[in-house]
Amino acid sequence: MPALSSGRARAVLAAVVLAALVLAGCSTPGPVKMPTGPVGADSAPVPALESYYGQHLAWATCHGQFECADLIVPLDYAKPGKKDITIKVLRYPARDQGKRIGSLVVNPGGPGGSGVEYAQAPEAVAGPSVLNYFDLVGFDPRGVGESTPVDCLDDRALDTFLGTDPTPDDRAQEVALQDEGKTMAAGCEAKSGPMLPHMSTEDAARDMDVLRAALGDARLTYLGKSYGTFLGATYAELFPQRVGRFVLDGVVPPDLTNAELSEGQARGFELATRAYVKDCIDDAGKGGCLLGSTVDEGMQWIRDFLKDLDAEPIRSGDPAVPDLNEAWASLGMAAALYDQGTWALLTDALTKAKAGDGSELMQLADAYARRTRGGTYTSNIMEVIYAVNCLDRPDSPDLSTYRRQAKQFEKVAPTWGEFLAWGSVTCGVWPVKGGPGPHTIAAKGAGPIVVVGTTRDPATIYEWSVRLRDQLSDAVLVTYDGDGHTAYRRSNDCVDDAIDAYYVQGTVPKDGLTC
Repeated sequence: MPALSSGRARAVLAAVVLAALVLAGCSTPGPVKMPTGPVGADSAPVPALESYYGQHLAWATCHGQFECADLIVPLDYAKPGKKDITIKVLRYPARDQGKRIGSLVVNPGGPGGSGVEYAQAPEAVAGPSVLNYFDLVGFDPRGVGESTPVDCLDDRALDTFLGTDPTPDDRAQEVALQDEGKTMAAGCEAKSGPMLPHMSTEDAARDMDVLRAALGDARLTYLGKSYGTFLGATYAELFPQRVGRFVLDGVVPPDLTNAELSEGQARGFELATRAYVKDCIDDAGKGGCLLGSTVDEGMQWIRDFLKDLDAEPIRSGDPAVPDLNEAWASLGMAAALYDQGTWALLTDALTKAKAGDGSELMQLADAYARRTRGGTYTSNIMEVIYAVNCLDRPDSPDLSTYRRQAKQFEKVAPTWGEFLAWGSVTCGVWPVKGGPGPHTIAAKGAGPIVVVGTTRDPATIYEWSVRLRDQLSDAVLVTYDGDGHTAYRRSNDCVDDAIDAYYVQGTVPKDGLTC
């Protein structure tokens, strides 16, 4: 799930809300091979990259039923051969190797989500028919997890960073929040300095093309969720003739500014919170809803609860972070809003927190940050998100920018607006500057690309899926009218059937399909 831009409420990692799914197989027509591309699978864009494009992956058994390999890519594509880094790749081989179509490369989002971890739950990632005919391939993008990693802060410093007041009330608190951003930036520069100028989404997209060549596919078949849609769209713009069957689910349009991203997510989380409150109220006959009897009452309850935590934290049950404050509570709430299946957990956590026990809400926050009780981080997603997003979308060092946006965003998102407005302060003090910044992508020559949007998605609002579909030169839109973050293999058979048929038979869904 859900790390999208640089804010605290944007770390999207599917494992946060990935439920154990029992999926029934269904009868589908036989697989349809993709046409070969206009260039060979191992053809390099420039001669200096030929050794990378010509490499063969040395697969070895890992994690039980899977295979792993290391892909070598240049740190700097402008200077290949000067310094190399490693991309960790995991494969779940197609179940019917005799009818194998190729590889389906997947990215769960972030930036900072581990594709190696994501692909280890194959039935939750792709449908049975897709798994029959495609090798499922996950990879940790540059800087992430088992690939050559970015490191910025030790665990205690990261606790402090994430626990800093996210909605400053005065100038001193604003400066304190920005100072924590400077601590993150300085830590990244000190520990990962050579990596930082080369952590852009464009760099990661170029790595994907090297991976495609190493897998032996003339065209890339791809599933990108959340930030993975930004990565996929960037790939399609760079390598349109090598685009195969592409699905972009839960869209982050590449032309969004930080302000647009923050404001959109504020509206998205506000909408999702209202849906959660309504569900709690509708379920009142099964035990009542502590939030009140109307949606507006429930939203005010949540705002008052967070304001009370800002003034007086409660016990968290964690020895490393004994106080559950507004920052940690907000992360816990955000984690639960990514999937409607976790709404009951949020109600239980809020009930206990109201009585002074914040342990369950802290557990939700831990899941969001990939943190264990006691403060050990099992992933570097909360650091990678800044390394990528601050390069892709630099922001202002002027605190008045965020103060002004907080007032604007609160008008459309009274619960989440201020929280999201201050989320990109770190990018205003980032030590390196990046590439082109926000820009539209048409990917002329690629397609058809399938874009999927969920109407009440908290992290990637529906209008962003429409926005990208309209920008792409050849794309169709599938709409899921529902709740939660992303749709394929998470919510709805109608969506699943359409995407499975696209991958396996090459049947493009009808533009405007609504499920």
